[in-house]
Amino acid sequence: MAPVTGAGCGEEMYALVERLYPLCRSITGDGVRATLKIVDEYLPLQLHEVPTGTQVLDWTVPQEWNIRDAYIADASGQRVVDFAASSLHVLGYSVPVSETMPLSELRAHLHTLPDHPTWVPYRTSYYKPDWGFCLSQETLDALPDGEYEIRIDSTLADGHLTYAEHVVPGQVPDEVIVSCHVCHPSLANDNLAGIAVATYLARALAEQTPYYTYRFIFAPGTIGAITWLARNQERVERVKHGLVLACAGDSGRLTYKRSRRGDAEIDQVMRHVLAASERPHEMREFTPYGYDERQYCSPGFDLGVGSLSRTPYAGYPEYHTSADNLDFVSPEAMADTLAVCREAFTVLDRNRRYLNLSPYGEPQLGRRGLYDSLGGRSDAKQAQMAMLWVLSLSDGAHSLLDVAERAGLPFDTVAAAADALRGAGLVKA
Repeated sequence: MAPVTGAGCGEEMYALVERLYPLCRSITGDGVRATLKIVDEYLPLQLHEVPTGTQVLDWTVPQEWNIRDAYIADASGQRVVDFAASSLHVLGYSVPVSETMPLSELRAHLHTLPDHPTWVPYRTSYYKPDWGFCLSQETLDALPDGEYEIRIDSTLADGHLTYAEHVVPGQVPDEVIVSCHVCHPSLANDNLAGIAVATYLARALAEQTPYYTYRFIFAPGTIGAITWLARNQERVERVKHGLVLACAGDSGRLTYKRSRRGDAEIDQVMRHVLAASERPHEMREFTPYGYDERQYCSPGFDLGVGSLSRTPYAGYPEYHTSADNLDFVSPEAMADTLAVCREAFTVLDRNRRYLNLSPYGEPQLGRRGLYDSLGGRSDAKQAQMAMLWVLSLSDGAHSLLDVAERAGLPFDTVAAAADALRGAGLVKA
């Protein structure tokens, strides 16, 4: 497996998005399994199948939906709307239909975007039996009155909800979860770019020995995260930090949404990393609307989980439409999102609270060779200040990130100073 470095990584993630794009995904079904099977080629996954009817918190795992074909055909037999052309053309979870009806009656089952007449919307009806088609307003306007054949070859039957995990072992059992949703059909930014970034982030972490254990969760939105939480309540206390990835491949600036707590360590880390990188970005407060951060942050769990995206959900016109296609995402944007995640987790992994073992007066650094070790360094003065700041704030209450922010020093410099002081027996974690 090639190292996850260099400019080519963005191209590899884009190629993964290309492979996943044609598949018809939903909250259950063979499309989810096909998606996870492809991801498994890049990253070994542990698959979980949860039967229909299983109680998961306040929800119940629904019936499994699968679809083979669907179309609207005119009187000549020509398909004017065809599922084979795009999985977006069918209302998600549509029940089977085989009828002929006039356009006047059919219109009640058609969904368009009048403000964007060439785009096809993405619509679903997960928990209310219904059927329908999504098409461009331009196509609808061109349909003459008359009879149309309606065919949706789908099944809605007892089966399973499918999700997958990949664990990168760490030095401690405390966990960081990284979650992305795998339930949307042909939407490149929401959600395929997030899947690709999560996949390559896991591969990058596996190339080192991280401090934390990293658990990657690939699950359908809402019901998938709820199912994972219901099945892992005994493990939740191990989850110290988390990040939900979505909308990770468009050209917009990076956006981080804080956890419900607002002051979780991951919130502080992301704020610091984004500011230090000088990338255009936005920090947003938590709201109970969005992706699965709202499940992980629900009051009973209240996990320190934030959400990272580029342009956030519903923040771009192409959101949940056919315009969220392969042209809407880029290798460069996905590579940049991945780089920020790696930078953030590097800080998270090294961020500790230390205790000064020589707290009465300033310890003599020179006789321990700590000043000598700075000789010849271009940042010797900065490194010296970092040592003094670490000693001053190593009271068990301040983290290294607290030190870096208060001192106005780079985190790497502060972490290196802590390593040196620990090696000299002056501080302990």
